[in-house]
Amino acid sequence: MRTKRTALLSLIFILCILLLAPGSALAQDYSYELPRQTLDAYWNSDGTLTLDYRFFFQNDPGASPIDFVDVPMPNNSFDEGSVSAWVDDIPLTFISRGDYQGTGTGVAVGLGDYAIPPGGSGEVRVLITGIERMLYPDSDDENYVSAVMAPAWFEPGGVHGTTDLTVTFHLPEGVQPEEPRWHASPSGFPSEPETGFDDQGRVTYTWRSAQADPTIQKNFGASFPLSYVPAESVVRPDPMEWLATICGAVTAIAPFLIFCGILVVIGAVSAANQRRRKLQYLPPKISIEGHGIKRGLTAVEAAILMEQPLDKVLTMILFGVIKKGAATVRSRDPLEIEVAAELPEGLHPYERSFLQAFSKPGRERRSALQKMMVELVREVSRKMKGFSRRETIAYYDDIIKRAWSEVEAADTPEVKSQKYDEVMEWTMLDRNYEGRTREVFRSDPVYVPVWWPRYDPTYGRGTTTTGRATPTTAPSQSSQPSMPTLPGSAFAGSVVTGVQNFATSVVGNLTDFTSRITSQTNPPPKTTSSTSSGRSGGGGGCACACACACAGCACACAGGGR
Repeated sequence: MRTKRTALLSLIFILCILLLAPGSALAQDYSYELPRQTLDAYWNSDGTLTLDYRFFFQNDPGASPIDFVDVPMPNNSFDEGSVSAWVDDIPLTFISRGDYQGTGTGVAVGLGDYAIPPGGSGEVRVLITGIERMLYPDSDDENYVSAVMAPAWFEPGGVHGTTDLTVTFHLPEGVQPEEPRWHASPSGFPSEPETGFDDQGRVTYTWRSAQADPTIQKNFGASFPLSYVPAESVVRPDPMEWLATICGAVTAIAPFLIFCGILVVIGAVSAANQRRRKLQYLPPKISIEGHGIKRGLTAVEAAILMEQPLDKVLTMILFGVIKKGAATVRSRDPLEIEVAAELPEGLHPYERSFLQAFSKPGRERRSALQKMMVELVREVSRKMKGFSRRETIAYYDDIIKRAWSEVEAADTPEVKSQKYDEVMEWTMLDRNYEGRTREVFRSDPVYVPVWWPRYDPTYGRGTTTTGRATPTTAPSQSSQPSMPTLPGSAFAGSVVTGVQNFATSVVGNLTDFTSRITSQTNPPPKTTSSTSSGRSGGGGGCACACACACAGCACACAGGGR
């Protein structure tokens, strides 16, 4: 009996400890909406950044009061004394860098006696001036600088609903309207910002979405001439500093050198893994093995499952719409297509989105293609739910092998070309497509399919896409007129050229194009922050891991409140 009573008392004691422990799950009963959020980002002539946040909170009935808001900063280059805050226009005095509880760096803003009660609402404004090291060289023009900012977002859990989010960039004084360039807009926002001037006459770019997800990171960016800010305000790699570090390491003792070498190796491996992750556009959850094979995927969807390069996937879609008579290539370099006035039946949703994208001009087209690829990746992920990725990839690998076998088994060049045309989209999935095609048709020409003139605008004009003379017709054993032919190497090379055209004239930098898709379909994992039981607040911490809007940009990420 004494043993049972002792065990019961011990259990009660443990429960009491858990109930009183800071950060316990029972204390985290925050539930609120963020109906509206605005951010005015002032890119100043001295190279610093000023952020003016306004958070409009609606606390749920029965929830904890919102008495602290953690506001992450883009980097450590700011002064705590430069931060001011208000709640409903009432100045707040508790602003602490040391009490910040989110990830990365930031400040904790205490609402004190003006905490937003359960069922109440309030506006919290936070103004930060003099943030340095926010400008980076523009990757496309050495005479421009890149300015990128990700406004605060909130960890899922406490916040729910959507947010009317407005982000306005105020460019440095003197910048002329025709000089700056905006970067690609985040998903859910118009492809181009609204342009205008503020009350100081500065050029403004404004992005707005009335249905923004407050839990998702969104990067906004612009580039403007370097001449409007001090050159020393731009963050650049310092080769001399790097050399001094190496020399210092060489003169250090052997154990320290070994330690540094290990760090270098770890850093290199980490960087390589990061670059590889940017090209892995399928979310990790698709790798959680289910059971069985997912049949019925198209060749394009199988390419997504196999994570083939996206320029190759786009070329496969191009061939698909051409073969179906939905489009004709008018120019190979730069790639321009003409969409049929009346689209045929049987087009896949991604093919329709592809055609719609080509009705837009350059930057809008790239953004539309990125959106199409994001939707395609998510659709493949949905279809693969509950199925084994490993078994499914093996299944489609076998389809690729059988496709080649059918072509190789054909006993005449005509039949071989016909089979090749029928299974072409599957043979393109072969990572050695070009070499395999040349091998299969080493001694036999490819009889040009009827749709080929819609792909090759130079066909029949005296030269082929490879620059050779127009192919002659092969002898025919029947009374039917002979079909024109191409050497297998020329045919394969033309397809590969199509892939290259996508990379150079349509999607631009393939790694950048893919990473923008990856940032939505397979974003870096977010780290969660703990919350003390004595405080409630309006959001989650920052997962400060941005996907920049351009190479060499200032990756200025921020997160939500507490």
